[in-house]
Amino acid sequence: MRVLNELEPRPLWAHFQTLCDFPRPSKHETALRDHLRAWAEARGLATRLDAVGNLLICKPATPGMADRETVVLQGHLDMVTQKNAGTEHDFLRDPIRPLIGDDGWVRAEGTTLGADNGIGVAAALAVLESDDLPHPAIEALFTLDEEAGMTGAQGLGTDLLTGRLLLNLDTEDWGEFYVGCAGGIDVLLERALDSEALPADREALRIELTGLRGGHSGVDIHLERGNATRLLGRVLAALAAGHDARLVSLEGGTLRNALPREASAVIAVPAAQRAAVAAMLDQWQALLRDELAGVDDGVTLVLREAQAARMLDTTASAAVIDLVNALPHGVARWSQRVPGVVETSNNIGVVRAGEDGFSAVLLVRSLLDSGLAARVGEIVAVGRLGGCRTATEGRYPGWTPNPDSPLLALGLDVYRRHFGGEAAVKVIHAGLECGILAGKYPGLDMLSFGPNVRGAHSPDERVEIASVATFWQLLAALLAATPVRHM
Repeated sequence: MRVLNELEPRPLWAHFQTLCDFPRPSKHETALRDHLRAWAEARGLATRLDAVGNLLICKPATPGMADRETVVLQGHLDMVTQKNAGTEHDFLRDPIRPLIGDDGWVRAEGTTLGADNGIGVAAALAVLESDDLPHPAIEALFTLDEEAGMTGAQGLGTDLLTGRLLLNLDTEDWGEFYVGCAGGIDVLLERALDSEALPADREALRIELTGLRGGHSGVDIHLERGNATRLLGRVLAALAAGHDARLVSLEGGTLRNALPREASAVIAVPAAQRAAVAAMLDQWQALLRDELAGVDDGVTLVLREAQAARMLDTTASAAVIDLVNALPHGVARWSQRVPGVVETSNNIGVVRAGEDGFSAVLLVRSLLDSGLAARVGEIVAVGRLGGCRTATEGRYPGWTPNPDSPLLALGLDVYRRHFGGEAAVKVIHAGLECGILAGKYPGLDMLSFGPNVRGAHSPDERVEIASVATFWQLLAALLAATPVRHM
């Protein structure tokens, strides 16, 4: 079996293997961070931790490059943790198991791979390790908890960086430079739910909706993939209307920034209705497969036995089903200023309902503050109508494009000279830490780029081997071309 260390560029892939070996869910990256700090100090490199635990590793310029601008290489250490149903994997303990496919892509065995943002981090580490790569002084900044609220960047010290040029290595389309991104905010809904004893003439059944592709709630939101929670909500509404189904519990999604791939519900129905419920699920599966043809062809509904002593009362059951169906999800508006880019969207990320109450976490993104406020307002209004308490948290700013960026001009020139043709200049609907960093360090000139990563935030995540090689070549060429420092 081929191993990552055999791929080129070998130093980059060797570091990525190290990242795979260390469990690194959001908020659990400290073991990896401490390992990297010890590794750097063993090589004689200066390190520093800020108050929230972000790691900075500094490396002097190579001979002849001391008069060049210091470059900040930036990436985040955490990864999204998603796995296929039936995959045995503990993200807090088990290493990621990468597989090298014959199709030229690296993926993981039943889980997310962590190429987002592991490849970017590995590239920065390879620069720090290199003995023959010409470069100016390097400040490698590795932030924590990007995927679960960007709290590392939010708490970044304002006295950590001295460089005025920053390369963010956290985007996922080779041949494209990103110069702007959406801002975002989490919306939280909660309400109490009343329950009652399960009558003797009702039986509990479990409905599982699986087989969706899922994906990144920013990058993939426009692809019209199914949201498992929303789809199951439609099924539950039909069962409640046609077969007097009462909700016992509901679970959908696991992360606010991942499109829910799976959802399940336990319902209580009159015993005489079981066969009719099974027949209706068959009809709904056929309907959804037709509706999602070419997008989520594998959508599957399964009916199983369940155990329950209580069920939600009529009002509570109806409220949960109505909320799941009424809350907005998906693209709200396409940008008129940046053609082809989603301006505002939201993802119904995590929903839980049962005797302990109802809770939902939605992630809203927008290129405009007004668009963000409008979508949040819609969600809050629906939540209040459904009897929910509402709150917002984790707001992060967008990154406003600067078409006159000298770093962008340099990147375009380097790309043209080394690869021919023109790199595309893009704005991404997903969140990057660049907007936060710009607020911390005004005047910082930033550019983001990376290799081809597909299926981020889902077990389908994979990275193209050939594009990693060209990504590394571009990074090396940019560092070699860094301009002389202005005094």
